[in-house]
Amino acid sequence: MERRDKINYYLDIADTVSRRGTCLRRNYGAIIVKNDEIISTGYVGAPRGRKNCSDMGVCIREKMQIPRGERYELCRSVHAEANAIISADRKSMIGATLYLSGRNVSDGKYVEGAMCCGMCKRMIINAGISRVIVRVDDNNYQVVEVEDWIKNDESLEGTLGY
Repeated sequence: MERRDKINYYLDIADTVSRRGTCLRRNYGAIIVKNDEIISTGYVGAPRGRKNCSDMGVCIREKMQIPRGERYELCRSVHAEANAIISADRKSMIGATLYLSGRNVSDGKYVEGAMCCGMCKRMIINAGISRVIVRVDDNNYQVVEVEDWIKNDESLEGTLGY
């Protein structure tokens, strides 16, 4: 049996974390890793003590037919990346890598074109995370240098979505 490469190993863990998600549209799992040590994990879910969409059986953004990547202020959930950042101290995140894996609830397939939303990008930048690796499929992924998000600020153009 061939040994799993390190990046896919961490993406596999992020994928497992995503299975705790409570969104009715898409569930993501995120893990923050530094020096080969997992610093924190996060998945999509309502703030502690509030009802999750999966408990209520309704997604307000789905009900309002809001496109992916828009109007997150209406969402009940905290994103996986944000939950991972909230659970870690900044010193541990400086220079770290965030691994992200997302699946559609409807069919269980990986989210096509998955990427951090604008709000999560800003949090990742401020947390001091250096790199984000996003799962494409079981063996492939996209690597993003956070410095590129700083240099290419999509918020200046009013770009919506991913």
